[in-house]
Amino acid sequence: MPLTKLIVFIIKIINKLVSMREKEIFPEEKRLSPRFKIPGATVSYRIRRLFFKKKNYDEEFCPLQDLSRGGVRFVCRRKLKPKTRLFLQLSIPGERTPLLLLGEVRWSSKNSNESYPFQVGIQFNPYGQGKNLNYPGNLVKIISLEHKFIELELDTTISEDEYKIDVT
Repeated sequence: MPLTKLIVFIIKIINKLVSMREKEIFPEEKRLSPRFKIPGATVSYRIRRLFFKKKNYDEEFCPLQDLSRGGVRFVCRRKLKPKTRLFLQLSIPGERTPLLLLGEVRWSSKNSNESYPFQVGIQFNPYGQGKNLNYPGNLVKIISLEHKFIELELDTTISEDEYKIDVT
């Protein structure tokens, strides 16, 4: 039990620090937390059913478009209806274990890519302990990924031509 309280305490501190920083970096953002891209990340999902539960994923290795603490957007081959409940596996390059999350389809739309004709927005279930809640450690991991990849997006120390190779 003390470990759980420690995780909750750490999450509260991190949320406070990040929200202060977000106001500096993203003053025009209306969302509670910023979206960020993770190159090469994929999503596998399984529709959560009451009966005849499947063990296999309905679709695997869908390219992740962006991620936030509250949800994910990815492209896929199947149209998913809003309010569809999903079990998600997010595979992040360089990470040993994937993130396992529960969420619900908030929207679905056509995508211009023929390989992945649909894009979907998923809202994660709340974090906590109990049935239908996401493990709080996943939130800590998403926050650390947020810091890592937002820093990459904001890094302006490398000029565009710094890595050009002179072939003459």
